[in-house]
Amino acid sequence: MSSYSPNRANDEEASPPIRRRRGVLLRPQAFEKLLQAKLDIEFRERKGDRLTLEDMSDRTGLSVETVMKVFSASAAVDRQTLAICFKAFGLVLEPNDYVNALGQSVEPSAQATPDPTPSGVLAELPEGQVPLKSSFYIERPPCEEQAYRAIRQAGALVRLRAARRMGKTSLLVRILQDAEHHTIRAVRLSFRLADKAVLQNLDRFLQWFCASVGLGLKLPNRLETLWDPFFGSKVNCKIYFEEYLLTQLQSPIVLGLDDVDLLFQYPEVAEDFFGLLRAWHEESKNSEIWKKLRLVVAYSTEIYIPLNINQSPFNVGILIDLPEFTESQSKMLAQRYQLSYSATEIGQLMALVGGHPYLVRKAFYHLWAKDLSLEELLKTAATPQGIYREYFQSLTWSLEQNRVLKEAFEQVMQSESPTELELVQALKLQGLGLVHVSNGQAVCRSRLHYQYFKGNLGEVP
Repeated sequence: MSSYSPNRANDEEASPPIRRRRGVLLRPQAFEKLLQAKLDIEFRERKGDRLTLEDMSDRTGLSVETVMKVFSASAAVDRQTLAICFKAFGLVLEPNDYVNALGQSVEPSAQATPDPTPSGVLAELPEGQVPLKSSFYIERPPCEEQAYRAIRQAGALVRLRAARRMGKTSLLVRILQDAEHHTIRAVRLSFRLADKAVLQNLDRFLQWFCASVGLGLKLPNRLETLWDPFFGSKVNCKIYFEEYLLTQLQSPIVLGLDDVDLLFQYPEVAEDFFGLLRAWHEESKNSEIWKKLRLVVAYSTEIYIPLNINQSPFNVGILIDLPEFTESQSKMLAQRYQLSYSATEIGQLMALVGGHPYLVRKAFYHLWAKDLSLEELLKTAATPQGIYREYFQSLTWSLEQNRVLKEAFEQVMQSESPTELELVQALKLQGLGLVHVSNGQAVCRSRLHYQYFKGNLGEVP
């Protein structure tokens, strides 16, 4: 784990006829422009709250599926769809903003188009989860195999812990996929999909949880008949699983619970819900029906709310702390982008960003797209105009919303040695990906973070 303190063509022979691929894809620069417009609206109109797919569907008038295609930047859509989406975010789609599905300019343009990868498909932009079929997913042994093996066990509980954008969701969906290959039904549920009003009330939250799992299993909602106010929320939730969800299927079920640390903001609901997960895990040791349930829980930080150690799911099961990329893993990713950098050049990049998967992948994407040279990237990365501007804007906004947290980070920035912080603030900063914490002391995560915030802390670019 790195940290920083101020003291890197298919063979055409006998190939089948190629079907014409319709639609267009955004160029990297245009996609960055669209993301920036979206971010500006989130800050200006929503005080930093992210736009959900449903919000963007309402704003554009496009279906959720179409919005997903546009913002995945890996699926072709028609030009009119892009024009509508751009207009909804205050932009105008220009001819040089897009290429056809084969990476070729649709209309004459002085702007060069990046060469396609060997498969003929443009590389995905490094935003969000790495797609399941992506060749740009880099395994970090033994994390994957350890998780795959664990989730095949009855009553398993696997915990994925890492800071933001470290690849938790990308691993989680691969665990679920592997489970399905072993005849285990899988449901992924992100807590970001729950409304704030739902998260603030235990009864509403547990009903949302039960209904969402049922929806993922394609089972009818039976809350009206099975939810009896007399028994209380937690007992009702247990009954719904025990007498309905777990009995309707012959196969085991694995629930992939993503972003569960959002519940830390609602301690009363969190305490009861996490206690429920722990109780179910314990039930699996004795009850056949509960042996069918396996859990994968993904979160960004150590637990900083008070939980009874006998009622917490965060001290049982298998813990997988996702590490940063090693230099060899970063080199492997560079090769998949068909970048032929030397070990010294890879080392220069990693000396700046560490092995943070998102930061490394974003750098390689822009180098692959020929947006800039490695030398230019290293010079501009820590500026508000660099390729990481959206990443740093998000972090800056998080700090601006919490004065105590910002002051704690300022302490780290001003110190030339590891800084002892109040535990809750240290863990929150670590969850954001701003610091590494060891033995109760915090250091700035990387040279990139230090250089950027040394000149921009306190400003929302």
